[in-house]
Amino acid sequence: MPHISRRQFLTSCAAAGVAVASPSLLVPARHASAAPATLIRAGTRTIEVNGRAATVYGLMQPNGTHGLIAEAGGPFQVRLENGLDEETLIHWHGLTPPWKQDGVPNISQALLSPGGTHNYDFLLKHAGTNWMHSHHGLQEQRLLAAPLIVRDPTEARQDVQEVVVLFHDFTFRDPAEVLAGLQGGGQAAQAQAAPMDHAAMGHGAPAPAAGGHTGGSGVAAPAVAHLNDVEHDAFLANDRTLDDPKVFRVERGGRVRLRLINGAAATNFWIDLGGLEGRLIAVDGMPVEPVRGRRFEFAIAQRLDIALDLPKNEGAWPIFAIREGERARTGFILATASGTIVRVGGEADEAAVAVGLALDETLRAVQPLAGRPADRQHTVTITEAPGYVWMLNGKRRGEDAPLAVAEGERVEITFRDDTTMAHPMHLHGHHFQVVAINGKRFPGAVRDTVLVPSRGSVTVAFDAVNPGKWPLHCHHLYHMIGGMMTTVEYEV
Repeated sequence: MPHISRRQFLTSCAAAGVAVASPSLLVPARHASAAPATLIRAGTRTIEVNGRAATVYGLMQPNGTHGLIAEAGGPFQVRLENGLDEETLIHWHGLTPPWKQDGVPNISQALLSPGGTHNYDFLLKHAGTNWMHSHHGLQEQRLLAAPLIVRDPTEARQDVQEVVVLFHDFTFRDPAEVLAGLQGGGQAAQAQAAPMDHAAMGHGAPAPAAGGHTGGSGVAAPAVAHLNDVEHDAFLANDRTLDDPKVFRVERGGRVRLRLINGAAATNFWIDLGGLEGRLIAVDGMPVEPVRGRRFEFAIAQRLDIALDLPKNEGAWPIFAIREGERARTGFILATASGTIVRVGGEADEAAVAVGLALDETLRAVQPLAGRPADRQHTVTITEAPGYVWMLNGKRRGEDAPLAVAEGERVEITFRDDTTMAHPMHLHGHHFQVVAINGKRFPGAVRDTVLVPSRGSVTVAFDAVNPGKWPLHCHHLYHMIGGMMTTVEYEV
């Protein structure tokens, strides 16, 4: 087994909620093909939010580990067990499995009945910060998600402490009630215009204008960009609010790698490092040329890996995730053994501006796609209609026309957003490179989820090397349920 430093071991256990007394719980990968599969069970658990008990879902190993740590180049051998009293299915977000093992109902496999199990077995091709989550109904809003960390074995001996944090937005309401309110016109009451940062939204963003969240199919709506159409009761970092934040013990002068996962159903955040400066070294699990900063845009379903060199003094440093357009925030604390932890409030001093593409415009991939022209180009236009209907190319899921590709092609997809909201677009089974924003071409980051701002456009490119039928959808959960999903299908 690769060496894991004491610092890595303690942090990984803390991140997963595992007792430190059992070193055998943190074996990062199974190398022998005959080894039994790791059991991941979808079940219920109880957490405390704002002083109230809440029953939520979770994805746990028998030893209590939340999620999974594995090793690149090794096998992904998982036995998924449905311990819920309803059907479910789990998607391995960020991985590139054979498409029949992607975990999407009615596309890659059938739903798993209560008490049912299913085995997954494929090669882990890439290291990175990923996650697993339900792809059925509104279960993701009930926190049916967990980290899925694939470590690079060549980095195993580096003396770097890993801190894994999964962010959520949380509601005490039944998510079905939330959706019904949106579909019944509640979005007009819940939608929120917020402070606009035109640079953050991408060049050419329109100036705010009066109007409501009332776009029709293919018809330009008033140019107010609405940031949040679902209100939540709390925002969580590893299931906790800032009333009782997770504290990660760190060493003076130590090196830390934050592995941050935006598992929110409907919320974009800004990551605020407070008094620290970090180096963004990977997005969506894929390395980028380091970008220094204290604040980073963090759209739904995206991941950020941030390297920190801590001060040599004792101290405590809160790390925040601030909801765009608001002051509401969650977070966690890095603290040395004798560092004084000061209570921090659940609201920032100022409301955060819109999350957009200012960061993406600066990112450059460490391993970009090889230079070649596109063999096939698709345009996907995003529109909305009354009744909380969200569409791709004028069609909602079930009426959509798949995007055809052929194995071996270089494919480009241009997303054009004609709606009043931004949309985090996710393609399964592939990583793509961001190659243009609002028509301006550049060699951007390699990702699996990109935010398309209201009235903006983003072009991504990928090589069609993983045959199958792959979902392409908005990762705002309620938008996807509202119809915003299609597929990329390989021609036979």
